[in-house]
This record gives sequence, structure tokens and C-alpha cells, in this order.
Amino acid sequence: MRVAVTGSSGLIGSALVRALEARGDQVVRVVRPDSPATRDTVVRWNPRAGTLSTDDLDHAGTIDAVVHLAGAGIAERRWSPARRREILASRVESTSVLAATLASRPGVTRVVSGSAIGYYGSRGDEVLDESSARGTGYLADVCDAWERAIQPARRPGTTVACARTGIVMSASGGALARQLPLFRAGLGGRLGSGHQWLSPISLEDEVHALLWIMDQGLDGPVNLVAPTPVTNRDFTAALGRAVHRPTIAAVPRAALSLALGRDLADEAVLASQRVTPRALDDSGYRFRHRDIDAILGAALAER
Repeated sequence: MRVAVTGSSGLIGSALVRALEARGDQVVRVVRPDSPATRDTVVRWNPRAGTLSTDDLDHAGTIDAVVHLAGAGIAERRWSPARRREILASRVESTSVLAATLASRPGVTRVVSGSAIGYYGSRGDEVLDESSARGTGYLADVCDAWERAIQPARRPGTTVACARTGIVMSASGGALARQLPLFRAGLGGRLGSGHQWLSPISLEDEVHALLWIMDQGLDGPVNLVAPTPVTNRDFTAALGRAVHRPTIAAVPRAALSLALGRDLADEAVLASQRVTPRALDDSGYRFRHRDIDAILGAALAER
């Protein structure tokens, strides 16, 4: 199978490319015009300019599937008005360009486009699955626009899945990588009240779930989270056990709001999202890491 991948240099994208190549698939990277690569293996695009090279697509040959993971980091810095525009534009513009191009070309039968569980907003103790209504807030708005942008790629014979990813746990990047130094120093602790729900997934399951969605031709929204959500308090205790350090500290909501900005703290750090992977479960996907202890064990064992 020949698979085009956007965001191939990121944490998830690079792991996905390795998994695709390991099983014998051919990978075509969708990259920025100034990215160093040979024309045989890339398709160049400029989402801001609304362009994707059809010449490169022709040269790459028939593409069977596309996995779209490109987008600016959500929690890398404060949400200034400019950063909010960048987060939204990096998803909607790139997705719109990709969808419009795919809609005009034969061959592609599987499209898996990134999204996030931010779609559901912060919902307290409510158990959420793919049938749950959209939530409120900036991230819910971003995810909704992101998912709508890929819909023009939908046509007879082509499935379009929106992969609503939870918190990907990896020692190599993302939220866990930023937390590990503090926890290893014995300075880790709960955030806010600690009662808010997290919906994590191991990097290995994230990659294999993306492959599963593509291979099985799943359609519509698919939650990429482990079957067992966990509160921040219990996550904190589990990570302390994993690194053999105490977790007696606590970071008050006010301190997080001061350090990160209120909106980012409330929607990305303190949001309560108790999400379940109903679509994956119903399709027969078997998780490698079902709970937080297994997820953290896998993350800390990464090489």
C-alpha cells in the first residue's frame, strides 16, 4: 500500500512512518517546499498559500491512503490572539487543501484525518463516546472546524475517519516528556483539584489504532484513547510509582492560570474529559496498553 502522511516529522507521525515502513508499506511524505527530501518520496505543499503539488502527486504514483496529522502544537505556549489564529489556521487550511486535492483525484480509498478529544469540551464526570455532542470552548470550536474541513474528501468508495486523539503518553515528547523531569526529581504532584479526568493512550496504541482505522476502513469519528480513563490524582500517583518518587506536591489552579494563561490552563490542562473508545472497541481493535500503569510502563520503556 502507498500511504501519504502529513505531519511525518512529529512525535506521532514519525512513529507512524516507522510502523508503515516496517510492515512493507510505501510512505509518501507531504512536506513543506523547503524540506530536504527526494522527489520520489515526497509531495510538497504550502497550506497557507493553498497549494499542494499535483506534479509531485503524479510523480509519486497512485496513493491508496492518506493519514493527515499536521497542525501547530496546542499547549506549547500561551494562547495569544495570534497563537489562537495559528492553531486554527494550521489545521483548517492544511485540511482544506488536502481535502480539495483528494476530491479531484482517483486512487485514494482511505482517509484518516487528525482531530482531538478537545471536541467534547470539559464535561466533568460524564462518560463520553463518539455519539456524544460537541462541547463548548475554543478547542471544541477548533476540532469541529478541523473535522468539517476534511469532509470534501468524502466520495463513493472512500472512507473518511476523524481520529479524535487523547493524551498520547511518550517519554519522547508531549505532555509526559515535560512532566518526567519534575516527577523524577520528586517534585511532581496533582494539578488543580486532581479530580479532572484524563483520557490517555500509549504511543504504540496510537500508531496501531491509526493503522487499524486505515486498514479496516473505519468511517466517521473515532476516539483514540485507552479503555480506562483516569483522574489527574490517580495519574499523578501512578507516575510517582513508575519513577519511584513521592507525589506530595500540588499545583493550584491559580498558579497554572498565571503560568499558562487562564484559557490554556482551563481547556488543555484542567479540562475533565472522560472519553471511551467505543468505535475502536466495536470494530474489534485490541489494545496493547489498557490502563495507566501499562501505558506509563510502555512509555518509560521506550528506546
